[in-house]
Amino acid sequence: MFESLSDRLTDALAGLRGKGRLSDADIDATCRTIRLALLEADVALPVVRTFITRIKERAKGAEVSGALNPAQQVVKIVNEELIGILGGETRQLAFAKTPPTVVMLAGLQGAGKTTLAGKLAKWLKGQGHTPLLVACDLQRPGAVNQLQVVGERAGVSVYAPHPGTADGGLEVGSLVGDPVAVARDGLAHAKAQHFDVVLVDTAGRLGIDAELMDQAARIRDAVDPDEVLFVLDAMIGQDAVSTAEAFREGVGFTGVVLTKLDGDARGGAALSVREITGTPILFASTGEKLEDFDVFHPDRMASRILGMGDLLSLIEQAEQHFDAEQSLAAAEKITSGELTLEDFLEQMLAIRKMGPIGNLLGMLPGAGQMKDALAAVDDKQLDRVQAIIRGMTPAERADPKIINASRRLRIANGSGSRCPRSTSWWTASSRRAR
Repeated sequence: MFESLSDRLTDALAGLRGKGRLSDADIDATCRTIRLALLEADVALPVVRTFITRIKERAKGAEVSGALNPAQQVVKIVNEELIGILGGETRQLAFAKTPPTVVMLAGLQGAGKTTLAGKLAKWLKGQGHTPLLVACDLQRPGAVNQLQVVGERAGVSVYAPHPGTADGGLEVGSLVGDPVAVARDGLAHAKAQHFDVVLVDTAGRLGIDAELMDQAARIRDAVDPDEVLFVLDAMIGQDAVSTAEAFREGVGFTGVVLTKLDGDARGGAALSVREITGTPILFASTGEKLEDFDVFHPDRMASRILGMGDLLSLIEQAEQHFDAEQSLAAAEKITSGELTLEDFLEQMLAIRKMGPIGNLLGMLPGAGQMKDALAAVDDKQLDRVQAIIRGMTPAERADPKIINASRRLRIANGSGSRCPRSTSWWTASSRRAR
């Protein structure tokens, strides 16, 4: 999402390199470029003004003039101020001292609340919790059924006593059930069944209105949530600020969850909402899969925007999907030249679980300088290699040298690939896959 902004900021700061001394004119010109880049990214004007003022005050002060490398010091200042706008320190979800912890999700229709509920539930389950999803969106057609499907995919329970506007898969056209009563009963059910986290999925609207606010406020009062998370579509641009302020005044919220950060919009919402509302961003959703969800780290996001990479997030993803003992054994086989295609397949499958290869490479420092190469990365190439290896027998995976012409034809037919001309095909494919 931040590719354009990242390119503009990187270019602006690159113009300072090699200068042993920075004049006020140099700093003013750089700040002007940064200001235009932020405005083009749909960052709210008050946020841009505050950001640029802070940078100018610090860049023209003693911490830059006395630095051995003034350009690097300015980059450090921009990075620190960017972290400040995004929220400073990472804010974790607040859990109740006595379970269950109640988390209410609110936002406009289309922001992705229901899918987000499933993602958060799956994340909580991975953290050792036992979450319960409560279906209080009885207005949007198919919302209750969608939450049930998402809950099943996430492997968590769903409390849905009423079908909403659908009954047996058919739209009945009128509201069935009271959302406030469902929320209250869902909390009682969670206590009786010993769920330690309750996620309340509320209804949204296409726009801000009194009915939306009133229903959300009544649900809030009924369950007294420990967290009220405002789910914000990061692609709505300048409207993000007015929408967030309306919800803050009408319902109030303790944290923000950004969705659709993998989109191609300018991303100004992410840089505006925390500074305007004073409410921290807790989570970010970066894709359609339930796994495309994580805690929002302001410092890591700032680092990625400035083209410095995000190695910590990359390491954490690797730790989640790679078995430490298997990885160590594979490393030893690589150094001794004993790595088989079976071992290679296991490592490749773990990498594929981490997400698109382009996204993973984008977390490396300097990734912005090779964006054309990243865009050309084809994940289907790995899928083709995977299909070919799966088409082999255990003996062939252990020793590809035994693969003769008839075996190559069988493997090609079984994997839907063209028959390779020589036994060296797997070597080239494996090298590209790595």
